[in-house]
Amino acid sequence: MSTTGRTSSAGQDEVRKGLAGVVADTTAISRVDPATNSLLYRGYPVQELAARCSPEEVAFLLWHGELPDAAQLEAFLGRERAARALPRQVTDVLDAAPAAAHPMDLVRTTVSVLGLHDPQAADSSPQAELAKAERLFAALPGVVAHLQRRRHGLEPVPPREDLGYAENFLHAALGAVPGPEAVDAFRVSLVLYAEHSFNASTFTARVVTSTLADLHSAVTAAVGALGGPLHGGANEAVWQLFEEIGPGEGAAQRAEAWLEEAFAAHRKVMGFGHRVYRDGDSRVPTMRAALERLARSLGRTDVLELYAALEEGVARRKGLKPNLDFPAGPAYALTGLDTPLFTPVFAAARLPGWTAHVVEQRADNALVRPLSAYSGPPERHLPG
Repeated sequence: MSTTGRTSSAGQDEVRKGLAGVVADTTAISRVDPATNSLLYRGYPVQELAARCSPEEVAFLLWHGELPDAAQLEAFLGRERAARALPRQVTDVLDAAPAAAHPMDLVRTTVSVLGLHDPQAADSSPQAELAKAERLFAALPGVVAHLQRRRHGLEPVPPREDLGYAENFLHAALGAVPGPEAVDAFRVSLVLYAEHSFNASTFTARVVTSTLADLHSAVTAAVGALGGPLHGGANEAVWQLFEEIGPGEGAAQRAEAWLEEAFAAHRKVMGFGHRVYRDGDSRVPTMRAALERLARSLGRTDVLELYAALEEGVARRKGLKPNLDFPAGPAYALTGLDTPLFTPVFAAARLPGWTAHVVEQRADNALVRPLSAYSGPPERHLPG
C-alpha cells in the first residue's frame, strides 16, 4: 500500500496513508537529527547514552529532561528496586493464561491488571503519572521473566535489589546473571530501544492519552500496537531467519541461496530498512558491536558470519541497511532468551519512552481527531 500523499476524488483533501510526512505535534523527548542521522534523547546522541549510561539513568532522562545527579539516581534506584516484585493478582493471571497465548498478549493484559490495582490509577497529575511510570518500569521485567520461566516449567525467580536493572532482568529470566558481555549487550539494547519519537505504538499511547484516558490504558494500547508484525516482532523474525538458514559452516552460501529464493518470491526480509533514517539506522553500529563482543565471548562467530552474509546480500540486491532489530534478535538469542520473548523485552525497554510521551501529551493536550476523505457510495435512500 502506498504511503504517499494523494488527492481524494473530490479533489480537495490530500490523503497521506499512514500519516506519512504529517507533523502531528511537537515533542521535546527525542528526534532524529538529519545532519548527523543520529537519534537524540533529550538532545543526547543515543550511542553516547548506550556507551555510558544505565537503563535507569536513561529512563530518568526521558521522564525528567535531564540525567539524574547522584542523589536523584540513588533515590530513584531505591524506589525502582522496591517495586520490582509482582503482585499476586498479576502472577495468578499469568499462570491461568492458556499455554498457547503469545507473551505479548500476556504483557498487554498484565499492564491492564496492574492498572486495576494501582492506588493512583485515576490520578493524572504529573507527579502521579511519573510514579506510575516508575512502577511499570520496575514491574515489566518481572512479567517477561515470569513468562520465560513458565515456558520451561520453572518456578519464578524473586527480584534481587542488589542488582541493576539489566542484571536483575536477566537473573529473573534465566535464574543466574550471565557473563558480562551478555549483560552489556542487553543493557545496550534496552537503552537503544527506549524511545523513538512518534512511532506507531508511541503515537497510539498519545492518541489514547488525548482522550484523557489513564496512563495504564495508554500503555496497554501501546503494547497492543507493538504486538503488530509491522511494528514489533522484527527482532523475533530475524532470529527465526537465522535459524531457518542455519548458522555454521557454509552459512554464507546458504544465505545467498535463501536470499535468491526469497526475493524471487517477493518475500520481505525482516530487520532491514527504516522509514525514518536516510542513511541506515544510527543505532545499529552500537548494537552490532555489542553483539560481536557477545558472540566472540561465546565462540559463536558463526552467527557473525551469517549476519555479515545477510547484510551484504540484502545491500547488494536491494540497497537496504539493517535496522536495530537485526543485531538485537541474535543478541537476545545468544543471551538465552526464548524467541517469543524478544518483543516483550522491546516493550519493557520502550516503557520509559511511552510514558514520557503520555506525560508530555497530557501537559499540552489536544484531542487527536483527524479527518478522513470519504470514498464510499454517494447519498442513497431505502426503497419505497
